[in-house]
This record gives sequence, C-alpha cells and structure tokens, in this order.
Amino acid sequence: MDRQAGRERVWRPAWPCPAGRILAVHRRGAGDPTYRIDPDGAHWRAVRTPLGAATLRVSTRPGEGTVVASAWGPGAVWVLDRVPALLGADDDPSGFVPGHPVLADAWRRHRHWRIGRSDLLVEALVPAIIEQKVTGQEAFAGFRRLVHRFGEPAPGPDAARLGLRLQPDPETLRTLPSWEWLRLPVDPARSRAVVGVAGRAGSLLRLGELAHADADRRLRSLPGVGVWTSAEARARAYGDPDAVSFGDYHVARDIGWALTGSALDDAGLARLLEPWQGHRYRVQALVGLAGLGHPRRGPRMAPRGHLPR
Repeated sequence: MDRQAGRERVWRPAWPCPAGRILAVHRRGAGDPTYRIDPDGAHWRAVRTPLGAATLRVSTRPGEGTVVASAWGPGAVWVLDRVPALLGADDDPSGFVPGHPVLADAWRRHRHWRIGRSDLLVEALVPAIIEQKVTGQEAFAGFRRLVHRFGEPAPGPDAARLGLRLQPDPETLRTLPSWEWLRLPVDPARSRAVVGVAGRAGSLLRLGELAHADADRRLRSLPGVGVWTSAEARARAYGDPDAVSFGDYHVARDIGWALTGSALDDAGLARLLEPWQGHRYRVQALVGLAGLGHPRRGPRMAPRGHLPR
C-alpha cells in the first residue's frame, strides 16, 4: 500500500476472528483519543511501541476470512508483527470447560472470541491506575484529559481526521508537576503511582517474559499497584486468562448474579471461581460479553466534586 508510507499486513486467522470485539478491551470509554472506530467498522489504535509511535488500523474481510492491518510511524513494523497475538492467536481456550448453563450459553455465542495481548504494559497500566477507586465517568475523563493535554498526535495521514493521539511518553508522565495532575483531576495517590510506573518503564518491559503469576507479584510490588490494577493490566498487556479483577465495584456482583442469582463480595467470588482456575478472567469476560450481571437500579454514583478542574 502507499497512503503516505503506511505498511500493510493481511493475516488469515485459523478461526473466524471477531477482531473488533477482541480489540475493544483496549478502549477507555467512547471518547478515548487513543482509540477510534470508523463508520466502516475499522478499529484504530495509537500506541507507543519499543521502537516508537505507531498508528494501527484493523479491519476484517469476512468473505475471505482475513484480517487487514495497516500501520504508520516508527513502530509500524513492531505493531504489525504482533497483530496475531493482539487478536488472540496465542490464547489457548482448550482447557476451558464452562460447567454452568449460563457460561455454556455465553461460550456458545462467543466461541470465537479470544484474549489478545498487546505486549505494552505501561500503556495498560497508566489508564488502569487512573481508573482506581473512582467512577467510570471520572476515570475516562481523567485519562482523556491527560492524553489531550500531554500526549501528541499519532502518526499517519488519517490521525488528524480521527483525532487520534498517543498517550504521554514515560518521561512526560514522570515530570508532570502535581498541580497538573490535580487539574485533570487525578488525586495524589493515583498520580504518584503513575509517576512511579513511568520511572520504571524500561525495567517493566521484561515482565512479559515471566510466568503470569510472577508478573503479578512483581507488579503488585510497585507502590500504588494492587490486585485490581495488576489484573486489569495483565489481561490487556499479556493476555492472562486468569487475571480476575478482584476489588472491582461491579465484577463480583455481576459474576455472582449471573451464576448464582445473588451479588457476591470478593471472598465469595474467589470461592465461586475456584473450578475455573487458570481461566477465571475468561469467565469474567464472558459474563461481560453476554451482557449478564447485576441489574443496575437507582441513580449512578456521582463523580467527586472536590478536586480542581
């Protein structure tokens, strides 16, 4: 392809790959400036790879059974090489046994869905930390403002049209003054955690070589990174099929409601998921994909109003 120095890869998965559904986990709300969806169904991502910035466009040709990936920027080759892994080619669901009528039905309807891996840990950690202990509205708004104020335009001829922007690089995150975080607004506990992760960005690259359990222990040794944040990042960056988001406001309630008819706490969820050890995130994801979970009644939790904007 030409399109101003873009590169292209056509990949034929070994299964009917629902690319958009797999990629959607990387989207941080409808206004995420690092992720766009074209009217034609193509998914766009702006990412920072170890080789530099890249814009990735992914579309499918169902009649041919192929995925077409195009990329621009210094990291184009890197991101195209990893398209199969990003779309779940490395995921092995063969050991997963639904074992429950609700899961069996969800698995039947979403049997071609896979857990992808981006191999971009810092990219996954930063928004996960910003999402800690706040409403979804506040979390997405904080990340969106961070990217708009301190990120940069993504490479490629369509990036401006789409408004695609890259997350701030680790050096920018590491040196942001405290008052800028408060303007987003991101409180000191979360901003310190992001700054700490940014300062360790180089060493964190090696965690992808570890077993999932070892990567989890290393991540949770970082200040401000707990079980929830580690799970959210490992599921996206490493495709960990066992990365349950314990500590989430909704996950335990939703899975408990879907499988038992009652909302659970984290301790109850851990007991319930014991039979699916090794695939517990797969259970969590299937419940979400199937739209199951605790009914949402009453007013939503309001965003906090005491931080400056």
